[in-house]
Amino acid sequence: MTTAYVSGTDQRPGPEKSPGSIVKSLARKVPDWINDPQSYQADGPKRSYRTVFISDIHLGTPGCSATQLVDFLHSIECETLYLVGDIVDGWQIRKGWYWPSSHNDVIRSILKFARRGTRVIYIPGNHDEAFRDYTGLEFGGVEMVEEDIHETADGRRLLVLHGDKFDGVVLYARWLAFLGDYAYTTLLRANRVWNFARRKLGLPYWSLSAYAKHRVKNAVNFIGRFEETVAHAAAEHGVDGVVCGHIHTAEIRQIGDIMYYNDGDWVESCTALVEDHAGQLSLIDWRAETWGRAATAAAAAGRVEAAQVEAGAVTA
Repeated sequence: MTTAYVSGTDQRPGPEKSPGSIVKSLARKVPDWINDPQSYQADGPKRSYRTVFISDIHLGTPGCSATQLVDFLHSIECETLYLVGDIVDGWQIRKGWYWPSSHNDVIRSILKFARRGTRVIYIPGNHDEAFRDYTGLEFGGVEMVEEDIHETADGRRLLVLHGDKFDGVVLYARWLAFLGDYAYTTLLRANRVWNFARRKLGLPYWSLSAYAKHRVKNAVNFIGRFEETVAHAAAEHGVDGVVCGHIHTAEIRQIGDIMYYNDGDWVESCTALVEDHAGQLSLIDWRAETWGRAATAAAAAGRVEAAQVEAGAVTA
C-alpha cells in the first residue's frame, strides 16, 4: 500500500502503524496549510442557501477552473454542501502531478465550510473512486458516503449520487472510458488555447468541447439515455427526485414522476445546483455571471475614461 502524505505536514506515520490506523489518523488531522493565507479573496456580501451541490471539479488537472470555484465558494454560505463526485481526478494524477496553489485554495475553502458549521458531504465518483474505500469515515469534518437521501425544505426527498454506475462505458468498457478521457483532455487543451485568443479579442468564454458534445448525435443520445436511466433508478428508490453529476451537463427537467437535477461541472460550465430556504432548486452559471460582472465593470471604466478625456478636451 502506498501512503499519500498531505502537503505542508511534517508528521508521517511510522512503519509500525496499520493501514486502518493511518486512515483514521488522517481523518482526524486537519492539514497545517488550512490556516495559511489564501491566494484569492472574494469581495461583496455572501448569498445564503440551504443546500449547495457541486461536482466534477477535477482537481489535479489543468482543466479545473479552481479560481472560478474559489470565487463562488467565497460568495456563498449554506447549511449543507454536497460534493457530488470527481472532486479530485485520480486518473490524471496517476499520469503526472499537477497541483497549483489554487487547487489548495479549493480544498482549504471546503474544509473551512466544515469548520464553520456547514455539513459537508462527499460522494466519490469514478475519477476519485479510491475514496470509496473510506465511506463511513470523516475527514476534517467532511463526511464520506456512497450516496445520500436529501430532504428539501418543502419536504421532497432527493437521491444524491455521482451517477457513474449508470454509465455502461465506465462499468463494462473501462479501456474505452480511459480513451474517452484522453480525447476529452486533449479537447480541453485546445479549448484553453481557443479561449485565450477570445479573451484577447474581448470575447466571452465559449466551450469548444461542450459545443462538440452537443453537436455529436451519439453524445446527445448518451446524455438522454443517462438522464432517463438515473431517473428510473430514483423512482425505484421511492424518492421525488435525483441529483447527480458525471456527464458535465447541468440540467433540471421532469422525467416521468421524477425531477432530475444535474449540477454540471467546474471544468467547462462552472455551474452549481442550489436550494433556497424555501426548498426551491435552481442552477447557477458562475462563469456567465462573472463574465457579466467583468463586462459591466469594463464598460463602466470605459465610460469614466471617455468622460475624463472629454473633460480634458474642454479644459484645453
